[in-house]
Amino acid sequence: MHSTVPVQQQDPEPLSPKKGRPGGTRDRGRLAALDGLRLCAALMVVAYHYVAFGSGAWDRSTREVFPRAYLPASYGWLGVQLFFLISGFVICMSCWGKSVGDFAASRVTRLYPAYWFSVLTVALVVRLWPAVNDAPRLRDVAVNLTMLQDPLGVQPVDGVYWTLWIEMRFYLLFALVVWKGLTYRRAVAFCVLWSFGAVIARATDNRTLDQILMPHDCWFFIAGIAFYLMHRFRPNAVLWLITGGCLLVAEHDVLESQKGAEGHMGHHVPQWPTIVLLALFFLAVMAIALGRAHRVNWRWLSTAGVLTYPLYLMHERIGWVVIKHLGGDMPRYVLLPALVAGMLVLAWLVHRCVERPLARRLRRALQRAAADIRSGGALSGPPERPE
Repeated sequence: MHSTVPVQQQDPEPLSPKKGRPGGTRDRGRLAALDGLRLCAALMVVAYHYVAFGSGAWDRSTREVFPRAYLPASYGWLGVQLFFLISGFVICMSCWGKSVGDFAASRVTRLYPAYWFSVLTVALVVRLWPAVNDAPRLRDVAVNLTMLQDPLGVQPVDGVYWTLWIEMRFYLLFALVVWKGLTYRRAVAFCVLWSFGAVIARATDNRTLDQILMPHDCWFFIAGIAFYLMHRFRPNAVLWLITGGCLLVAEHDVLESQKGAEGHMGHHVPQWPTIVLLALFFLAVMAIALGRAHRVNWRWLSTAGVLTYPLYLMHERIGWVVIKHLGGDMPRYVLLPALVAGMLVLAWLVHRCVERPLARRLRRALQRAAADIRSGGALSGPPERPE
């Protein structure tokens, strides 16, 4: 029997901030602990590229340069998986009550300003000092500005950009739910359907489904969405089954991903820390979802959270250029923290001087364009001049 009650009315009540009972909402404002996790993820990736990755920036292998630090840094590539997990949580949180147009505008203004600056800056630095990487061709730089270089088969200006196409596909998929109206039931249905679709994509080895459903990366986004539903509403058996199933599949797949990471590093590392770290990531986001991390509310974490995106975009090849040119003149344990600190300062400058002002202008332009489309003004010609 089909119910005639609207879907929105069937959603469970959101939890109140204090008592966890219906009548309020528990997700107002930024979650400082989530920003702290985002910073941890970014620093893990930075450590991986500076201390463990076989970039050729150092004059010897990283195992020789950092005989003690290289092993923990070798697991820094897992910071990307933590980013994906956080992204599922944050996107679901930020989309609640928004239209698909608002969602699209928020993603464009969040992703592109810092990215455009990063593409142009990294391309310029590598062209001026091509000590580690070859200078990108200008036509490749132009395509990179669209953020579509990966599906178009164009070389990225910086190697870390591969994750952006994965993020964009997640946004496109989730936009279908936002378009229909984001509710608890629709979010749960999205998680379940995406999970089964990913399994079918892998079972059939279908390249088209693989591109759309991302069967090796979707588990982190799905788990993040389910954790947010726990945060906004309350945990239940369905959400625990979703997050638990995602963890089990992700643990299996991430060990395969480790082989690729070892190929970039040039050395093998034990597998058990990978399993432990991934479980800790899920536990950390779960703690935030269940309100166990509310004491982690230091204001500086919110600032750190907004720095992680420009830091991620710019640290790799610019950092390798610095290491290549200064590695022989400065002690490595002086150069490394100075380089990380310098990258954090650069990320802050990009956020304040480029990302924020450009995002405001871009948002206003998109809002005007959306208003023109709604009113039909975008299809009409210029107003007639009076006689």
